[in-house]
Amino acid sequence: MDKDILIWGSGAIGGTVGAYLKRAGHDVTFVDIVPEHVAAIRDPGRGLSISGPIDAFKVSAPAMLPIEVAGRWRRVFLAVKAHHTEEACLALAPHLAEDGYVLSLQNGLCEKIIARLVGAQRTMGAFVNFGADWLSPGEIIYANRGAVVLGELDGRTMPRLETLHREMLIFDKDAIATERIWSYLWGKLGYGSLLFAQAVGQLGIADCLARPELLPLWRRLAGEAVAVALAEGVEPLGFNGYDPDAFRPGADEAAASASVAAMVAFNRPNAKTHSGVWRDLAVRKRRTEVDVQIAPIAEIGKAHGIACPAVQGLVAMIHEIEEGSRPMTDDNLLELMRG
Repeated sequence: MDKDILIWGSGAIGGTVGAYLKRAGHDVTFVDIVPEHVAAIRDPGRGLSISGPIDAFKVSAPAMLPIEVAGRWRRVFLAVKAHHTEEACLALAPHLAEDGYVLSLQNGLCEKIIARLVGAQRTMGAFVNFGADWLSPGEIIYANRGAVVLGELDGRTMPRLETLHREMLIFDKDAIATERIWSYLWGKLGYGSLLFAQAVGQLGIADCLARPELLPLWRRLAGEAVAVALAEGVEPLGFNGYDPDAFRPGADEAAASASVAAMVAFNRPNAKTHSGVWRDLAVRKRRTEVDVQIAPIAEIGKAHGIACPAVQGLVAMIHEIEEGSRPMTDDNLLELMRG
């Protein structure tokens, strides 16, 4: 008999969502590549701990390393880093029920990769902007609420979407189902480009965005993402202060300034002060998602004849930090703006 939910990637995002669903009584199994994390989750005396200003609780549940997975699941919630999507899909495919689906809880356009590997009909999209961080094995901080949006890739409202939406309301009472999931995903790419920029320095998200001298850089980065989305036939949608219309071609500086101020206001009170990208570089000392999340903006733009020099410069700068040839300093952003 097929089991229900398999969380593939049980870090900040997958671990938080999975813990809520497990606490609510759902059949949830966790998969992760960190042996100590897996051991903690399945230990009844320890479990997976969610802490922070939003909630505090523990759950224990079945948990496995990828090589230990056996059986089939009706739904796989994929929450690995974007650059691990293909590897994860190849590993999970044998464990996905024929009539099941993979839900991407990732940043970027990972749904395209998933659909190519398991089929478009077995793929669902999601956009999440809540703040969470993996602290240590079995320990995740849920720092702040943010947008949670679910949708079918073709925009239809199907029974499985309605069911998923009802369940995700357990996690966030403001979660929505949409017919325009691609609009939200492209909106996140524009906002995400700003978070990647924050990661090259030391200031937190709010303090970095609030630097008035950097407004031209924010306009260029988000503007490139919006222009490419429009060329793709997608009208990007905003969330949590980010207004794509304020960065579209022809938008004035005052509109961009107002959107940046709204993003600062959203991020200022959050317990999660720095982006996950910053943590990858500064704390966990590992490769970021830049090549699968942000670089595609420029790659897709090139197919439409749209140059994206700000995005390309940011991607190159992130690579230099990953390689250890560039320090993380707030002056990097001034250099990027001048580039």
